[in-house]
Amino acid sequence: MRVIVILIALLVGSATGLGLTWLASARSNGFGAVQVGAWTAWPRSGTSDADPYARAVFARSGQLPIERADGLVFEATATDNGSAIDGRCETRIAGRLPPARLWTLTAYDTRGRLIDNSAERYGFNSTEIVWNHDGTFEITAAPRARSGNWLPTGDRDRIVLLLRLYDAPLGLASRSDQPLEMPSITQVNCP
Repeated sequence: MRVIVILIALLVGSATGLGLTWLASARSNGFGAVQVGAWTAWPRSGTSDADPYARAVFARSGQLPIERADGLVFEATATDNGSAIDGRCETRIAGRLPPARLWTLTAYDTRGRLIDNSAERYGFNSTEIVWNHDGTFEITAAPRARSGNWLPTGDRDRIVLLLRLYDAPLGLASRSDQPLEMPSITQVNCP
């Protein structure tokens, strides 16, 4: 009888530990997040200073983090007002970006997969986007085609935007005293 109680305790403890580890690595990219408006970055995730949770997230997903000297990745799961980004709405990503040699903006589903669409457009980069005359840009993420910079969302109810800044100044990652200028994220025409 005593052996059965010990085995049950070991099973419950193991299941609880593994479940909490899975939950921690599924819901966060670790500690040390930098928040700028709706955008969040984890500048230490690609360094030797990365915390164990960040390492677990990347090990679990199979992704390679960008080293801080190479660039910085910002993630947005919500708009500027805090509501989840809904792929069934028209989502406007507009404004200016911090300095970087190259940047990409890509839309993913909540499981980290590119959104399948008939236009075969999965994102934009700084060399192919149509810029406004004042140096700003505007991208519309929506389920149906739009004129201008249109990013298909495949009519998903939730999407995640990843903005990668390559060869960006190190001050971005080290929280310099200069405020970062990031594009705003707003939604209209929601079902």
